[in-house]
Amino acid sequence: MAVRKFEEIEIGQTAEFTKVITKEMVHTFAEISGDTNPIHIDEEYAKGTIFKENIAHGILVTGLISKVLGCELPGEGSIYVSQLVKFLRPVKIGDEITAVVEVKEKDEKKKYITLRTYCKNQLGKLVIDGESVGMLR
Repeated sequence: MAVRKFEEIEIGQTAEFTKVITKEMVHTFAEISGDTNPIHIDEEYAKGTIFKENIAHGILVTGLISKVLGCELPGEGSIYVSQLVKFLRPVKIGDEITAVVEVKEKDEKKKYITLRTYCKNQLGKLVIDGESVGMLR
């Protein structure tokens, strides 16, 4: 886990984390969140949709961004203040997703950092795009 001081963070700095989305992850997230929409957990139901198969919860995938923010950039001890997110493409079971954060701005007075946050699949296509604000302690 990275521990960074505000002064050590630079505009343009990036960090990332990659994970394969599994059926088990989706089912566990459905149990934890209570979001049992059949598009996520019922294979027969999903066959009749435009996706033709189960897709992951968007918020589950967004959670990969949280890992990067809390453990890499800004890192340990930082606080996740806000997140804007656009869901651009579905994430299917077995997709390899890379969450990326890039420092856009620094607010010296508040010790806030604005970051572009996005996730891309194994084909390099954006599945999530957004922006977050983090605060260092």
